[in-house]
Amino acid sequence: MTDSDCSAVAELIHVSTNDYYTSHGMGAIFGGEPEATTRLFCEVYEDLDPGCCLVVEHPDTGRLMGSCFYHPRETHVSLGIMNVHPSYFGQGLARRLLNEITSKADGAGKPTRLVSSALNLDSFSLYSRAGFVPHTTFQDILVNVPEEGLDVPSGDGVRDATLDDLAAIVDLEAQVAGIHRERDWAYFIENVRGIWHVSVAIGASGNVDGVLASVGHPGSRIMGPGVMRNEETAIDLSVAELDHHRGQTVLLLVPALARDLLGAVYAWGGRNCEIHFAQCRGEYAPFQGVVMPTFMPETG
Repeated sequence: MTDSDCSAVAELIHVSTNDYYTSHGMGAIFGGEPEATTRLFCEVYEDLDPGCCLVVEHPDTGRLMGSCFYHPRETHVSLGIMNVHPSYFGQGLARRLLNEITSKADGAGKPTRLVSSALNLDSFSLYSRAGFVPHTTFQDILVNVPEEGLDVPSGDGVRDATLDDLAAIVDLEAQVAGIHRERDWAYFIENVRGIWHVSVAIGASGNVDGVLASVGHPGSRIMGPGVMRNEETAIDLSVAELDHHRGQTVLLLVPALARDLLGAVYAWGGRNCEIHFAQCRGEYAPFQGVVMPTFMPETG
């Protein structure tokens, strides 16, 4: 992708994603115009990983037929959002994009990670054939946050994250999730685009026991990424971050085995809307705590 492709990629993401969900009896994911919503993917991903988006261009017309972002990190390569225009479904474009990215990861000696929909069996089959193995199930849950906020206190040790917390956050994620992505956390905390917020939970020992980010933008209003040592910390951080989205509907990806966290989210009025799998091609470390992924950005 080049800078001049950004508008076309934003439109491709908008059209392709909405076409899938509406054609399967669900509501459109993205409202508004692509420039105001899905261009966010190009902007944020170019901030984080310049030049890390592949596109498929029609050889005769120059029209963009497909696109896929990817995110090289110290411990892994993460597959970002992949889209093929509905006019070119079934032509093997997604497979070609995926093969290019897994080849890059293989060449670097790193596993490739992603979070994919359990409802989209075409994409699940694509990843399964390519060697990806699902290891964690997440329940996608929507929460309508009241204008006055949730009537739930957050934990005493929860506060806004600062760059002074960065080293501890990176160490925590390495221990809980087995990955390293320092520049992502710095990007969220610095919040140059004005759309992120990050909370940390400080335990009795004075250490960072959990961290949770959230993004608020017309193209994406979602919790995550988040890593916590236990569910109690995850609940406290979720309350704190949801409070920054009063009057809005927010998406959370909650581990299916985190029953206390799920119970809390349901008590806040949460309703299930989809199921996703965390998948890995190559070695991965089982989670040693609670992990809450996100779709903006998909760098974990």
